[in-house]
Amino acid sequence: MARIRRASLNARGGCAYALVCALGLVSIGVARAAEVPSPDREQARAAALVARMTLAEKVAQTQSGAPAIARLGVPAYDWWGEGLHGLARGGYATVFPQAIALAASWNPPLLHDVGTVVSTEARARFNAIGAGHDHARYQGLTIWSPNVNIFRDPRWGRGQETYGEDPFLTGRLAVAFIGGIQGDDPAHPRAIATPKHLAVHSGPEAGRHGFDVDVSPHDLEATYLPAFRAAIVDGHADSVMCAYNALHGTPVCADPWLLDQRLRTDWGFRGYVVSDCDAVDDMTKFHYFKPDNAQSSAAAIRAGTDLDCGYAYADLDRAVQQGHLDTTVIDRALIRLFSARYRLGELAPEPNSPYQSIGAEQVDTPADQQLALRAALESLVLLKNAHRTLPLHAGMRLAVIGPNADTLETLEANYHGTASAPVTPLQGLRARFGADRVSYAQGAPIAAGVPIPIPETALHDTHGDIGLAGSYFDNTDFSGPPQALRTDRRIDFDWDHVAPIQGLHADRYAVRWTGQLLPPGPGDYILAVHVDRCFDCAGHDPVRLFVDGKPVLDDHGNDSQLQLPIHFADTRPHAIRLELVHRGQDQGIRLQWLAPAATQLTEAQAAVAKADAVVAFVGLSPDVEGEELQIDVPGFDGGDRTQIGLPPEQDALLERVAASGKPLIVVLMSGSAVALNWAQQHADAIVAAWYPGAQGGTAIAQTLAGDYNPGGRLPVTFYRSSRDLPPYTSYATKGRTYRYFQGTPLYPFGYGLSYTHFAYTAPVLSASSLAAGRPLTVGVDVRNDGQRDGDEVVQVYLVPPQTPLAPRHALVGFERVHLAVGEHRHVMFELSPRALSTVDASGERAVEAGTYRVFIGGGQPGFGAGVGTDFSITGRQTLPH
Repeated sequence: MARIRRASLNARGGCAYALVCALGLVSIGVARAAEVPSPDREQARAAALVARMTLAEKVAQTQSGAPAIARLGVPAYDWWGEGLHGLARGGYATVFPQAIALAASWNPPLLHDVGTVVSTEARARFNAIGAGHDHARYQGLTIWSPNVNIFRDPRWGRGQETYGEDPFLTGRLAVAFIGGIQGDDPAHPRAIATPKHLAVHSGPEAGRHGFDVDVSPHDLEATYLPAFRAAIVDGHADSVMCAYNALHGTPVCADPWLLDQRLRTDWGFRGYVVSDCDAVDDMTKFHYFKPDNAQSSAAAIRAGTDLDCGYAYADLDRAVQQGHLDTTVIDRALIRLFSARYRLGELAPEPNSPYQSIGAEQVDTPADQQLALRAALESLVLLKNAHRTLPLHAGMRLAVIGPNADTLETLEANYHGTASAPVTPLQGLRARFGADRVSYAQGAPIAAGVPIPIPETALHDTHGDIGLAGSYFDNTDFSGPPQALRTDRRIDFDWDHVAPIQGLHADRYAVRWTGQLLPPGPGDYILAVHVDRCFDCAGHDPVRLFVDGKPVLDDHGNDSQLQLPIHFADTRPHAIRLELVHRGQDQGIRLQWLAPAATQLTEAQAAVAKADAVVAFVGLSPDVEGEELQIDVPGFDGGDRTQIGLPPEQDALLERVAASGKPLIVVLMSGSAVALNWAQQHADAIVAAWYPGAQGGTAIAQTLAGDYNPGGRLPVTFYRSSRDLPPYTSYATKGRTYRYFQGTPLYPFGYGLSYTHFAYTAPVLSASSLAAGRPLTVGVDVRNDGQRDGDEVVQVYLVPPQTPLAPRHALVGFERVHLAVGEHRHVMFELSPRALSTVDASGERAVEAGTYRVFIGGGQPGFGAGVGTDFSITGRQTLPH
């Protein structure tokens, strides 16, 4: 207690806090602090506020769920907010394509627009409660995005959250997205972006809480840090998240070299650092860095981790009492945190705030949905188009098959909001080509042992119509008449923080579905009910499933009870009833199955028989690739993949339908690269659609029909086999990514076809020889000499002198341009000294003397149209970190 008394202000207005004195704030009353110009004004206000807190209050404010301090007028604020590809986990929001898909657009202005929508919708949600009031998790203005980790290996399940494998592309897109999130006024950001996870963090998921990365100084500086540097130096991100892993034996959330020297000194970062969730606790439990959380917390906050997502910082008071930490270190962290809250205008209403008028009407607007459609269109990558199979001809009859043709989860991906009107590929193709010209069969599961939503073809209501009859109750005991009745063609719903129908409460309702299950053939099935469980909450929604009037599943939150083997001797209909009682925070429900493989293949074959062409939607799903998943089936491990090929069940489906001889168009829906070796050899066309967001089905249909000309490019390398890759646990870049891979990829980074053709003139350089430290200007004429308007992504690669550590070549510039038929454009790039630099074994970056080559085209050197020319650099110029 003596330490707390000495840390308080004395009655004569003296400066008891060393940090406050260092800031020059001799008088730290709130009124006087307001006279200091921004941004020091907010820092002064924060210092004055922190000075009035007790140690217990300070400790509580260092945790992400910061409680209210009523006596100081401080509202409760939970710092946790998500906005990876749309505002997430708080109800209806615009659901954009997943981050890896946004990266495939190669369009920074698009990313800026997406970020603007994310923060605008965050403001709308925040304003519904109001400044000066308590804000719970996902209701605030601090957005823990973007993920700028390098997607170094396609086996990483969270790679879908990133912008791909290239540091330059990732950095450019991150800067644009951060600019959209934070807005144009640094003193009053619309929201705060948090690039994550600093640093060298990209799997494996199974060991993520305790692994140590012994990465070389070269790889650290050349590959793993540049995107973070861009996010801070160029993007001016106000926050950063430190990762779970250790770096050279020190957990990164307690690494002074990373968080102080590199981040704050070298890059000039002035914001706050937040830990990944429970990362500080991991330092004790898994890294064995310190014997208890008091000492782990002391090490983390001293190193520069200002905010703990978790509960480990609750032991900071013990760290102070035991002499491991001085209170001035806590004060430093809190001044950073409360400076951010003041800049956001979160602590109290600001009458002149430009954001105060943002309301619920600005959430998921028609314009936002159009932007989501545009983003989905621009993310599509045409990988193969033999015999000009695409675009499809008008009037064609289509067989739509595959496990990803009609599922919500492969639209929304992970870290998503709730889509108000999602369009699956099946729905999109029916709308574009006519429902009477589209036949459908699921055909296969994602992988062996992974249930998938029961398709509409196997569900009928009591009248024989497609789907199940849903009765929606405004209570949790099914009493009285239902609030509404409707037929749901499949049970695959995301109801996170929303009511399933108008008139129900989002946190209290019940639904009963009844009808018939029609087995497509006799055999052994597995029925499953998937409930998207909330985490860190008190209870879960109970569900019950009845077949032929008998209860077969009765679950009250135990996931292990949600699958049931069942045998159907024939194809006669079976009565089915599913009941959900929503009184917790769970987020949705899916009625799923695993059907006999032979039966599903026969169904697919029957659908193909009615069609002129086959569109197969295959790939992965967020059920098998993602963050620390509880999955252990062949080919997958805890959210990661052990093999990068298409699961065998889906390859078998492609082979069966290809035997018809009809044109086969494969649409890959996934968050990562999949080795489509059989499809590349046998399919007529292939499109990578990623996880395309709420408007994904419409975008795919428009592209296949030729209403839109695809122009996306791959942000990752598609390898042919896992055997082409170094060990997954190795973070060495040798043999990884297009910059260091020596083999032949299935599809290279930067690759993508078009329905038109582009031609390039020879590039023109500002100089054929330049002194180290000077920029180089490169210009080129690009022309659409094909038959359709379209987008070209002009890419610039630097080929440096080949030394043992030098990349084969590296992306140093790009621009997406739209060209009408016959149109040409002169595109200019200025390559900065940093773009012309390389990194040596010690991690030093410099512009070195030698002969270089610059290549400009629609892809990497050796892939696609383009031209190159040589130039030389004289002298040597070391660059700052």
